[in-house]
Amino acid sequence: ISVIVNAKNPVNKLTLKQISQIFSGKIKNWREVGGENIPISLYGRQSNSGTFIYFRNHIVKADYSDRMKRMNGNAQIVESIKRDVAGIGYVGVGYVLEGGKLAKGIKVLKIAKDEHSPGVSPLNFENVEKGVYPIARPLYQYSNGCPKGKVLEFVRFELSKEGQKIVIEQGFYPVNAEYRKLNRKNLGF
Repeated sequence: ISVIVNAKNPVNKLTLKQISQIFSGKIKNWREVGGENIPISLYGRQSNSGTFIYFRNHIVKADYSDRMKRMNGNAQIVESIKRDVAGIGYVGVGYVLEGGKLAKGIKVLKIAKDEHSPGVSPLNFENVEKGVYPIARPLYQYSNGCPKGKVLEFVRFELSKEGQKIVIEQGFYPVNAEYRKLNRKNLGF
């Protein structure tokens, strides 16, 4: 999950604690985190989003600020941040890329585990794969029992080199080695 701001925002890095305080409403002005003296505009997902729940439970660790604008999807957040110099939001990494390059008008912040840690970018897959980037989660698919027939064929395709190539082409990261091994074991291939 990428934390994004407007490209004109001078802030390049935040800690997990700062992100929590921003999205819970404790930090309200960019000046408090090294930016300009302007109120922070918050953008997030609606409560029916898995990303909304993950970010709240694992990063904010509190209720979101009442000031957060709840958007229908990642694309809406990106477009809003492009227009709002004071904006900050969280989106899947695939939504910050356009044609394999960072979308114009936004900046992806580097995230540090704490004030003594370096900021790490989610735009480098190795940071995510090795667990160095602190805001990453796998996405799961569920089936009614162990997949069989066409469902199993589809899952096998998704996990194949060809399927994972499509994942990458769409701006997302492939299944990492640990989960590939787990999937092979659980699906018998």
